[in-house]
Amino acid sequence: MKNGLVWFCRIAVGLLFIFSGLIKANDPLGFSYKLEEYFEVFHITFLNGFALSLSIILCALEMLLGFALLVGTRAVTVVWGLLLLIIFFGFLTFYSAYFKVVQTCGCFGDAIPLTPWQSFSKDMVLLVLVLVLFVNRKSIHGLVKQKTGDKLLIGAAIVSVGVGLYTYNFLPVLDFLPYKVGANILEEMKTPPGAKPDEFEITYHLKNKKSGETKVMSDKEYLSTGIWKDANWEVVGTPESKLIKKGFEPKIRDLSIQDANGNDYNNELLTNPFYSLVIVAYDLNKTNTAALNRVNAVAINLTQNYNTRTILLTSTAPQTAQAFAKEHQLVSELFYADGVPLKSMVRANPGIILMRDGVVINKWHYHSLPSYDELVKDYFSKQ
Repeated sequence: MKNGLVWFCRIAVGLLFIFSGLIKANDPLGFSYKLEEYFEVFHITFLNGFALSLSIILCALEMLLGFALLVGTRAVTVVWGLLLLIIFFGFLTFYSAYFKVVQTCGCFGDAIPLTPWQSFSKDMVLLVLVLVLFVNRKSIHGLVKQKTGDKLLIGAAIVSVGVGLYTYNFLPVLDFLPYKVGANILEEMKTPPGAKPDEFEITYHLKNKKSGETKVMSDKEYLSTGIWKDANWEVVGTPESKLIKKGFEPKIRDLSIQDANGNDYNNELLTNPFYSLVIVAYDLNKTNTAALNRVNAVAINLTQNYNTRTILLTSTAPQTAQAFAKEHQLVSELFYADGVPLKSMVRANPGIILMRDGVVINKWHYHSLPSYDELVKDYFSKQ
């Protein structure tokens, strides 16, 4: 019975840690943005420069610990590592939930969004399972000899880090973001007719002017009881609004493409029936200029030979962006949007999106940018 419980916890914890690490390693740049949110909450923003490295290391550590637990090598050390890690994650998720500071923990990346309290509950269940393993840590035996197990760990470490490095340099293998290939951006921004909005409950704090009695009532009670008609009762302070039921929320709700004068271009750019080449560089001060120059050469040829509209989207201030474009002789039209949606569009700076009728036809990291001839062969010769 005891042995069966340990094996259950071992398999459950091992697989969950591998899955959690792998799903985040699929998008280490996205996880690094989440780490930066935590750094800001705890006023340690000096670590922002290490966010990406920490992201890849943490993802690899989760996968490595999960694999080591399943194999059973270095069991005591591994269980200690799991215990410390889950206590650390539990603290973060509790802090996020209680103080309402980071509204999604990023535990499973964008694949399975969890609320802070859901994340905390998940961590507490994991903590119980890990505690079972911790108590029985000396009874966890390896499936292979120690020497073989160590070699497997070295291999697993290389693979775990390699996954994060690959997806960082060549985009996520699985794209869970709303700007994935095949998505119609304009449609993803719409709220369908009849969709239910968020439901809120308003709480009133009341005080009787004569007796000094106080009451706390919801907006429904406040209206149904008719207490609002009684001049002896007054509302004290500001009524509190609380979300009680989440309504429909479009997948894309924060994209606003504008020109330097603030004019809206969402509809014009997202309804173009022809191919558009969209270069996304959320921060031109940090972008890879050599890559931008390569993209610019492709854009020049597409503009001349296929009259293709090429667009550079950035969150950099217009004056700085215009000076940058002039310095690098960029032929793309300049448009502006907030950095948050631009980071979600493509996990690269710069990244390239081929769009038609507002649909994402394909997108590339600048490390895997197709040549002009490849683009013509695969897309423009067929339009």
